[in-house]
Amino acid sequence: MRFRDLLTLTGAIWSAVTEASPEPVAGTAEHSAYGKVVNVNDPDPLWAKYGLNSSAEFKYFVEPGHDDILGHYDSRFFTEPVADEKRSQTMVDMVRAYLNFFDENGLETWIAHGTLLGWWWNTKIMPWDWDMDTQVLDTTLFQLADRYNQSVVQYSPKSSDATRSYLLDINPWARQRVNGTGLNIIDARWIDMQTGLYIDITGVSKIHPEKPDVWEDKHKHTYRTGELYPLRKTTFEGVAAKVPFQYEAILIQEYGKNSLTTTHFHNHTWTPESNEWVPDKVADADADADEKQYE
Repeated sequence: MRFRDLLTLTGAIWSAVTEASPEPVAGTAEHSAYGKVVNVNDPDPLWAKYGLNSSAEFKYFVEPGHDDILGHYDSRFFTEPVADEKRSQTMVDMVRAYLNFFDENGLETWIAHGTLLGWWWNTKIMPWDWDMDTQVLDTTLFQLADRYNQSVVQYSPKSSDATRSYLLDINPWARQRVNGTGLNIIDARWIDMQTGLYIDITGVSKIHPEKPDVWEDKHKHTYRTGELYPLRKTTFEGVAAKVPFQYEAILIQEYGKNSLTTTHFHNHTWTPESNEWVPDKVADADADADEKQYE
C-alpha cells in the first residue's frame, strides 16, 4: 500500500460513520495474542460518532518484531536497524523536532517514563534507549486528532545539512480512553520517516468519576493532579521541555528508589566528572590508561 493510500485510509477511519457502515455484530470475539476480549454486547459510544466498533478492535501501530530492537520501529518506515552511532543523533533530532513542534503550536506535552529518567540524570536520552515517551492530557490528544493528525513535519537539524521528516500519527483508538483489548495502549506516535524510530505519545484521562483527582493512561499508570501540575519548565537535549511537578515521586513509583542512585546499568557506568553514562568498555579503557600513568 502506498503511503498516500495509507493516509487516506487513516482519515477514513477517523471520520464519522457513513450510511454504508455495518452495524456492530454481536457474538464472541476471538482471543488476541496482545490483549483480552471485550464484551461485544456492551454499549459502544464510539460507534455512532466515529465508526469504531470496540468488539472489532485491531492493533493500529505495527512493529517489525517484538524484541528490544525490532519492537521499536514502525513497520511502514523500517528497512533495517539503525547503527548505534547513528541512532543516538537520530533520536536527539527527533525529540528536538517534537518539542519544537508542540511549543510552536501552543500544545502541552511533557516527558515521561524512561525518557523522564534520562532527563533526571543529565537532561539527555539514556544512551541505550531505543524509543522515547511523552504524555499529554486527553483534551490535547483529541486536539491533535482533530487538527494535526497525519501532519508531516520538516526539521533541519544543526548537526546535518539534511532535512528530516516526521509523521504525527494519532491512533484511531485514542478516542477509547479505557484499555479495551490492550492492543492500543499507545495513543499516538511521532515517527522518523527515514528510519521508523518513534516517540510514543500517551494520553492521561480522568476515567473514574469517584476519583476526580486521578489521571490514568491506558497502561494503568496513575497520577494525582498535584503530581503532574503545575508542569515544570526545563530543557531536554538542549531545547525547551516540561516535566511533571513531582517528577522524583513519579520516577520512584515507576522504577524504584534505586533508579535515582544506581550508577551502573545496561553495560554503562555513570561518570560524575563528565555528567554522562559511559559504555563500560570505554570506562574500563580509561581506567587502564590512568593506571599506566602511575606505573
